[in-house]
Amino acid sequence: MCGIVGYTGGSQAAPILLEGLEKLEYRGYDSAGIAVFGGKEKKKEPSIEVIKAKGRLKVLFEMTDSGKAVHGTCGIGHTRWATHGEPSVVNSHPQYAKDKRVVVVHNGIIENYQELKERLVRDGCEFVSDTDTEVVAHLLDRYYEKDPVDAISKLMYHVRGSYALGILFGDRPGEIYAVRKDSPLIVGRSAGGNFIASDVPAILRYTRDVCFIENQVIVRLTGKDIQFFDVDKAELKKEFTQIQWDTEAAEKGGFKHFMLKEIYEQPKAIRDTVSPRVKDGKVNLEELHLTQEDLASVRRIQMVACGSAYHVCMTARYMVEGLVRIPVDVDLASEFRYRRPILEENTLVIVISQSGETADSLAALREAKSLGHKVMAIVNVVGSSIAREADSVFYTWAGPEISVATTKAYSTQLAAVYLLAIAMGRARGLVDEQTEADMVAELLRLPEKIERILEEKERIQWFANKFSHSRDIFFIGRGLDYASSLEGSLKLKEISYIHSEAYAAGELKHGTISLIEDGILVIGVATQSSLFEKLISNMVEVKSRGAYVLGVTSYGNYSMEDVANYTIYVPKTMECFAASLVVVPLQLLAYYVALGKGLDVDKPRNLAKSVTVE
Repeated sequence: MCGIVGYTGGSQAAPILLEGLEKLEYRGYDSAGIAVFGGKEKKKEPSIEVIKAKGRLKVLFEMTDSGKAVHGTCGIGHTRWATHGEPSVVNSHPQYAKDKRVVVVHNGIIENYQELKERLVRDGCEFVSDTDTEVVAHLLDRYYEKDPVDAISKLMYHVRGSYALGILFGDRPGEIYAVRKDSPLIVGRSAGGNFIASDVPAILRYTRDVCFIENQVIVRLTGKDIQFFDVDKAELKKEFTQIQWDTEAAEKGGFKHFMLKEIYEQPKAIRDTVSPRVKDGKVNLEELHLTQEDLASVRRIQMVACGSAYHVCMTARYMVEGLVRIPVDVDLASEFRYRRPILEENTLVIVISQSGETADSLAALREAKSLGHKVMAIVNVVGSSIAREADSVFYTWAGPEISVATTKAYSTQLAAVYLLAIAMGRARGLVDEQTEADMVAELLRLPEKIERILEEKERIQWFANKFSHSRDIFFIGRGLDYASSLEGSLKLKEISYIHSEAYAAGELKHGTISLIEDGILVIGVATQSSLFEKLISNMVEVKSRGAYVLGVTSYGNYSMEDVANYTIYVPKTMECFAASLVVVPLQLLAYYVALGKGLDVDKPRNLAKSVTVE
């Protein structure tokens, strides 16, 4: 949520800031603003000019002539997602103290802002916005005595909550200060200047040399230098990482939307996740620093995630319990801490997150570690908070995922849990050498099979156009297909705004079948042979009550056509891998339904790519 960009160097800052904010639009926002040191050319004394606008970035582009009307080589920018105070110009960032002595952009939530604000008001501070961020600006102004690092250090001792801050001090032209706690922030360096940003795509055009800032680290940037300090103002040494993917990977590449591009990137993303972990037909996870003995000693798995990653966990539970024969518990990260979890000895905790910055998932990781358990992370973003704090990390290497609705990150997370399940089954002696070889070979064939599904997208588009104005759409499935139904339903609701629910098909008679009306669309997912006939019976039940039934199944299950009004087939695969195939037509269905409604597919309302607050 929210996006931060900062630049100081030898070039004009405003165009760079606006371009960077544009690359962060996927994070979700309702207003935007920039602050540039130098202001208008006619001004002689260094000053900070602040320009803010409600709505999309194009408003800010128009106000500033794409940044060319704002002169100065140092500045910060922000896209705001309203939390405290309605979307408005006055509540948008940057926020500042009187006379712009301190100017701030902020991602996160200051939990004790109200008590701090009341104290500041009693001391004579005047507030103009409803934001928690303005409290930060006034506090910094109060603490500032010619030493920015000291002022920031004092701030950190007084505020509670999450924050990534970009800060300008009015008497420090050419300098940007930054600090983070639980909200993502990176630093980039180049010959032409230095940067801060919420995410890599914002600065990738200018540099691949980045440092992922750790919690409670303060940064000072000039055009030539970068310094890091801890909360006690001691200087730190930090390592920089080379980002391997390039700017083209973060552009649409001829596709109408990032979501469609990322759907089509799934075959490559799965190859990139699986191929490096396969050697001589065997799964090799040496990067996790877990021995065969470590894997064999696991007696229980606790999986924790949010959103689509939670659905990956649901799929993993069916596969791991079936293949490895150890119990798997799955929790929503937002609920995990609050049920006071009891984790047995030799429990492996697995946290899954695309960004590696998901606030609830990060909190769950810390809870598990505080209870003395090892945590494995499955993440996409190298150097993210969850990756740094976990005991072992399984990177999915999906590349940048820009669309808010995840597709390729979900598919690579599935691939990761497949590999982990096979490795654990082998370590426990439940998967023999031939079975492992067969499963690995089929895993490597999944990308080709997904490509075959994508070749038939027109059939899905035609069907989607028929139901783009539905009011309600239901999904049903059993076992692994129920987990896939959950993901299909989420994709549909988050980008089309159609009310959609997924039900375990066996639960229909326990109340939910009362929702079926004439003409309502019910999507039945059926790839599991042992449950196929039962699912067919459930489809008959809803069809007899007036539902229009779409069947999604594997080639060969042609009896589906006796029941379904329309059928979508996916290539055959091992049933434990079927989720990777059936999700593709469900993603396309959601995409084309939203497209048919004329909606902004990549930036659905009220949603953000990375949920960095609880």
